Amino acid sequence: MRRVVWIVFGILAALFILLSASWASLAIWYRLPAPIFLRAIVAVLFALFGVITVVALFTGWRIKAALAFAIVLLLVLGWWSTIEPPANAQWAPDVARQVTGVRNGDILTLTDLRDFDWRSNQDFSERWTTRTYDLSRIERIDLFMSYWAGPEMAHMILSFGFAGGEQLAWSVEVRRRQGGEFSPIADLFKSNPLVIIAADERDVVGVRSNVRGEDVQLYRLRASPEQARALLLQYVADANALATKPEFYNSITTNCTTTVAKMMRAVGDVVPFDWRLIVNGYLPDYAYDRGALDTRLPMSKLRMLSHIDKRAEAIGLSEGFSTAIRVDVPDPKS
Repeated sequence: MRRVVWIVFGILAALFILLSASWASLAIWYRLPAPIFLRAIVAVLFALFGVITVVALFTGWRIKAALAFAIVLLLVLGWWSTIEPPANAQWAPDVARQVTGVRNGDILTLTDLRDFDWRSNQDFSERWTTRTYDLSRIERIDLFMSYWAGPEMAHMILSFGFAGGEQLAWSVEVRRRQGGEFSPIADLFKSNPLVIIAADERDVVGVRSNVRGEDVQLYRLRASPEQARALLLQYVADANALATKPEFYNSITTNCTTTVAKMMRAVGDVVPFDWRLIVNGYLPDYAYDRGALDTRLPMSKLRMLSHIDKRAEAIGLSEGFSTAIRVDVPDPKS
C-alpha cells in the first residue's frame, strides 16, 4: 500500500513540476528582458531542468531534486511578481487613451471617448471627444459579439441605449503598442495592459463589421433601465481605476468577457461561472439559458437574425449606423 501511495504521489508531483516548468519557460520566453537568443536559451534550460527533476523523483535524488526545483521556481515567481503594467508607452492609435468619467447627479461626462472615422485598418482619422450623457434617459443594454477566430472565440461589446436612439458602446481591449498585434498566448504572460474604450457604435462596432470583415452579431438584452444604469456606472468606475492604476490583460482571467462579468457581479447581478465565459463565442447561448435574450424564439432563429453585416455594409459608417443595424433584430422588451 505504501508503495502505491508513493507512486501516486510521484505522478502528481511530476505533473505539477512539468506544468510549473512549462509555465515558467513560457514566462521567461515572453517576459525576460533580454535578447531573443538569450531568452530562448534560458527558457529551454528551465524546461530541461523540469524534465530532469521529474526523472529524479523516481531515484534516490528525489528530495534534493524537488527542493532545488522549488527554490528556483520561487525565484522565478518572485521575479514575476515584480513585473508591473506600464502606464506610458507608444500605444497603437486606437487604444492610445483610456476613457474617464465624472458624474454630477444624473449627468455623466466622459473624456477621451473614441470617435474614429475608419477607411481601413491602416487608414483612419483619429478623434477623441468629451461628451455628456443623461443617466435618467438610459433605457437598455445590447450585446455585440464580433467573431474573429471561428465560432469559439469572439470579442464582446456592450452598448447602452438612451431615449432618442443615442448609443454608447464599451469595449474591453488589449492596449497594444504601435506595430504590435493581439496574441492570446502572449497575453497570458503579462504582455499588454488592459484598456476600456468608450466609443460610438459606428466606430468600435463598424470597424469590425465594415473594415475587418468580422462576423458581428447583435443581441438585445432583457435588462431594466436601473440595471443598465448601474452597469454603466461600474464601467466608468473601472475605467477611472485603470487610468490611475493599470492592469494587465489576460486572455483567460482578465479579458473582454470576464472583466464585464466581474462588473456585473459588482453591481449585484447573478453571473454564475460557466465555461462559456471563457470560450466566449458561446456567450449568447449562456445569456439565452439565463433568460437574458428573447426566449420567445429558439436560439437558432435568434442567432440567424442577429447578423448585422449586410445592414452595416449597406448603411456604411454613417450617422444612421446604429438604427440600421437593429432592423429585424428581436427585442425581448417589445
